[in-house]
Amino acid sequence: MKIGVVGCGALGSYYGAKLGRDGREVHFLLRSDYEAVRRNGVRVRSVEGDFHVQPKCARAAAEIGVCDLVLIGLKTTANHQFPQLLPPLVGANTAVMTLQNGLGNEAQMAALFGPEKILGGLCFVCLNRVEPGVIHHLAHGTIVMGEHQRWPEPRTHELASMFRHAASAAGYDAVAGGVVRPCVAPRPCLPTDRLLADLRWGRLVRELMLEVIAAANALGLRISESVVDKQIERTRTMGAYQASTLIDFERGQPLELESMFLEPLLQARKAGVAAPRLAALCEVLTALDPGQRASHAKSGQFNIPG
Repeated sequence: MKIGVVGCGALGSYYGAKLGRDGREVHFLLRSDYEAVRRNGVRVRSVEGDFHVQPKCARAAAEIGVCDLVLIGLKTTANHQFPQLLPPLVGANTAVMTLQNGLGNEAQMAALFGPEKILGGLCFVCLNRVEPGVIHHLAHGTIVMGEHQRWPEPRTHELASMFRHAASAAGYDAVAGGVVRPCVAPRPCLPTDRLLADLRWGRLVRELMLEVIAAANALGLRISESVVDKQIERTRTMGAYQASTLIDFERGQPLELESMFLEPLLQARKAGVAAPRLAALCEVLTALDPGQRASHAKSGQFNIPG
């Protein structure tokens, strides 16, 4: 199987490296990290054991050509690049799987290539890219995957088996709900251990998760509220982890607001579910992100504080 990885940050590099270590033909589409990865490969420092792979590297999708599987690990803030990045990789029999955060990513790709080519995947994994081509894996490794708007196909089970085989000791069991993420708020920002150790913040985390679960249930997804405790305990095992949203904020980079926060709020409102905590969080995050602040203040979709 020929696999193209688009978005070779922590997530794409980690799972691409896992598949490469398992003997798959993996091609990385790279920009700023191209020289480092071409020269030194990808090094994964993992709680499961360190390893190194040398993927095929390309600066342009046309250099890779049509793939059997395209894995999307891009930040959702770059989804507008799909029409330019993806077409050279996608042929008549290509499966395109997004491993991105949040909601709505599959629909964007389905509009380009048709829903029959698209799969969605959500990852519960604790990762950081510490330097070009170097990934630190701290905990977990779950992927939840499925076809876009259809029941599982034979290829769905084939791809799941491929990931399981590449996972070694890591689990790929189904997990409902979301990862508990550090709150993006005015400095000082809190890593997961301090966030959950504080009773006030811990209560807010729980209330946010319950709102999301209520919206999911209103949409027919049948998620138990017991998932809250399960996900919080999983997150405690991460220690002083800083998730991607917090890191992006600290670096002054765009935040993945649309898919991770604004779209869930929009879905809750469409379902008629009150989500005041999520709405307040969206307002705070939008105010902290200059691009989102301008966009949504102009549209009037959200009440952005002045």
